[in-house]
Amino acid sequence: MFESVQTLIDEHRRVQEELSDPAVHADAARAKRVNRRFAELSRIVRAHEEWEQATGDLAAARELAAEDDAFADEIPALEEQATESQEHLRRLLIPRDPDDARDVIMEIKAGEGGAESALFAADLLRMYSQFAAHQGWKTEIIESDPSDLGGYKNVQLAFKGSSNDPAQGVWAHLKFEGGVHRVQRVPATESQGRIHTSTTGVLVFPEVDEPEEVALDQNDLKIDVYRSSGPGGQSVNTTDSAVRITHLPTGIVVSMQNEKSQLQNREAAMRVLRARLLAKQQEELAAAASDARKSQIRGMDRSERIRTYNFPENRIADHRTGFKAYNLDQVMDGALEPVIASCIAADEAERLEHLGE
Repeated sequence: MFESVQTLIDEHRRVQEELSDPAVHADAARAKRVNRRFAELSRIVRAHEEWEQATGDLAAARELAAEDDAFADEIPALEEQATESQEHLRRLLIPRDPDDARDVIMEIKAGEGGAESALFAADLLRMYSQFAAHQGWKTEIIESDPSDLGGYKNVQLAFKGSSNDPAQGVWAHLKFEGGVHRVQRVPATESQGRIHTSTTGVLVFPEVDEPEEVALDQNDLKIDVYRSSGPGGQSVNTTDSAVRITHLPTGIVVSMQNEKSQLQNREAAMRVLRARLLAKQQEELAAAASDARKSQIRGMDRSERIRTYNFPENRIADHRTGFKAYNLDQVMDGALEPVIASCIAADEAERLEHLGE
């Protein structure tokens, strides 16, 4: 694996030169791609320099220890430092998910449990919004269908990151969140204090950077307009501002009614449609490749129960990684970092194992 480092160092130098070209910055999409690649390669170059420094210090200490025993005491610490820097570099050399730097569109849907599931959907919305704030990301609710008790039957939100570094990307962190989230607690509607189990579904899509990435033929789109409605089906708008777009070749349907303007709802629907089509294209490419790596963490089975939130025990458990902690109150306030870190670590381990095959 380390033989490829010099190739990446050379590429880093070329990309750095490319960034000094004004023509690159005249094309926003190209500038974004080049900046992302430069950030990714910069991490590898720094890690390689740290590894060379650590191995150099270790070699020097061993040479000096042959002449002076006082230097021998430094060797164990330097050996550990060299091993750690080598492992850090090795992990950075694992081929990344090409979508890691992308922004994300997430959909949270009430599932089994009726009103309680919808209430938990609102709790998850708050949890992810708080987590995004901790990361310095921006969030935007692009569509919502509130329930009568203050929850959500369905809510879609967009996350926008601030870093060009794929390792710090929104998709790099939130791609593990898709699946069924199970909650165990006493619902607000429960009069006898019994614990109920409900489920809420989460779908996650990498957002399309540029519309041109996903080709859309207008002849493939069926666009309907209608009046937006609120809880109980009551009309909340006197004009046909809500939009429903059906992509005929795939059957994907996207509806938007949050905005008062039909144009704004149409733009939001097209944004979500492109993200869903991009995800569908990627799933098909992965399925078509006979040797495609199927990550245990990023399974595309959206019916998979991935996590349990047990409120009576203040416990959160991720069923894919074995992660368990008793700080659910903090997690619901956005302290998701350790949970997601367990998914990232398990995914890296699986990628390393795949490289070794």
